[in-house]
Amino acid sequence: MRRNAAPMVSARRGLEALAVCATLIATPAIAGDRALIDIIGYSEDARYFAFEEFGIQDGSGFAYSTIYIVDLARDRWVGGTPIHVQSDDERVELAEIRDEARDEVEDLLEGYRFETPAQLIAHIGDGEFDADAQLLEFGLPGYTGPGSVMGEYRLELASFPAQSPQPCEDYLGERALGYELVLTQDGEDRVLHRDERLPQSRGCPTDYRLYGVALPFGAADLSGGVALISVYPFGFEGPDRRFVAVPLAQ
Repeated sequence: MRRNAAPMVSARRGLEALAVCATLIATPAIAGDRALIDIIGYSEDARYFAFEEFGIQDGSGFAYSTIYIVDLARDRWVGGTPIHVQSDDERVELAEIRDEARDEVEDLLEGYRFETPAQLIAHIGDGEFDADAQLLEFGLPGYTGPGSVMGEYRLELASFPAQSPQPCEDYLGERALGYELVLTQDGEDRVLHRDERLPQSRGCPTDYRLYGVALPFGAADLSGGVALISVYPFGFEGPDRRFVAVPLAQ
């Protein structure tokens, strides 16, 4: 019996190795980094909107945090932003980097009186099946109980090849994508944004998806509303995910 023990152990280890290989094959490959978003809120007058995108950079494994303050009336970043903090050591925790970024932007948040919370009134989750995230229908939250919604609105997203200041064709083998966002309200379509030329900051986008709609707490209309769009620029190991905020009232 002892002479047969070694072959049995060897066979068992072989089966374990095959099981590990099968698990690796069945597991989807992970490439790029998918930033998450934290909506900081609005200024007291709802003119300014702030959010943070954060995550772990692909390739390096470095934690990062970028905080944006958007002037909704002008549809542009506030001077001095975005604030970007990134570690240079993969052992630095993401929470530490996020705290550092928040410390750097705190004076601006206080100066613009960020005192109004934001509410995410509509959202397409990252894990939803069969959602291409090009269309989002929503209404304003009502006050007469669960499921109470006021008004009917629709956001429709479309992408197309666009000019870029970066050599995207060298990276991708094709032109980067721009986007158009259309809001339908009371049966009328209004173009909220259409790229003429991509900004340097957006990189080389390969896709866009609707993420959600945010409003100032207690809002009774779309004033101060923001459409949040996921942007997927080409990264070190594949498409990354970043965010842009588009004012709904323009």
